[in-house]
Amino acid sequence: MMMKNKPMWLFLLCCAVPLLLAYTVLSLNWLPQSATNSGKFVEGEITISDWQQSPDVLWTIALNAPANCQNPCERQLNDLVNIHTALGKNQLRVNLAVFGREFKSGNAVSYPNQQNLEPGNLYLIDHRGLVVLEYPPSLDVQENRMRHKGMLKDLKKLLNYARSS
Repeated sequence: MMMKNKPMWLFLLCCAVPLLLAYTVLSLNWLPQSATNSGKFVEGEITISDWQQSPDVLWTIALNAPANCQNPCERQLNDLVNIHTALGKNQLRVNLAVFGREFKSGNAVSYPNQQNLEPGNLYLIDHRGLVVLEYPPSLDVQENRMRHKGMLKDLKKLLNYARSS
């Protein structure tokens, strides 16, 4: 009689053990909190109105630089062109945008101030105008450089994903 029920018990055990393990991991918060992106995902869905890009441009690096933002915005403005240059062959697929002030540099576009974006932050915006990732400025020059490297890494991943799809 015991041999007759053995397959059923094995089947139930094979179903119950993974469910118990999953429940334990979720209830004790054992899931890793790390992510592969360097930027912070923007809370909610923020879309830029009147967003227009050429069809071959997939992403835009944007700086929110209203008139009342002085030091952090000036530093970020200076770094914006360098970040774009560091993209190398991917420069044609990425635009630059500045919110809140006029900015003339190559393929940079100026837009009106965006009240719902933090002043001085850099943002990655997709071709439809959806703000995806946010990169706050740092007072430390070395830390700022590391954040910009992280942005370049994120952007290159996103461009590779777009190419493969």
